[in-house]
Amino acid sequence: MSFGLPSVKVKPEHAGNIPVQGGPFGIASPLVAGFGVTKNKLGMSHPLQASEQNYHLNEEKMNMSMLRNIQGCHAPMKLSMERKFASKVGRLPFLPSSNLQHDVFTGRYLDIGFEDILNTPEFCEISGQPHAMVERSLGIL
Repeated sequence: MSFGLPSVKVKPEHAGNIPVQGGPFGIASPLVAGFGVTKNKLGMSHPLQASEQNYHLNEEKMNMSMLRNIQGCHAPMKLSMERKFASKVGRLPFLPSSNLQHDVFTGRYLDIGFEDILNTPEFCEISGQPHAMVERSLGIL
């Protein structure tokens, strides 16, 4: 009996290729795209990497299905709408954002992970001109 819950067994999923705009020589500019662009060409470096990338998604699916079975379909719909609106709140592309409201809705504000320590704005690889970054996010550039 599964009660409609998703499987606990992790299934590998292949990440889709993200097209990166090339520069004049067919290579993306590291000042605009960052040094991590070349990582898309590499495969998985560890067998648990795919599992760890999908951990929060699998946990959220399981929690939503349990909530749906216990309280009905209105509770997961309300929570997903609140999370959607919290994720749309943002700042200009060149300003760092902590996304605290979204982290509180998802429960990630209690977790301390690598992204909390190593993903600080002062160590960010991408730093560009503010006008160019806004134009790129709007699709003008």
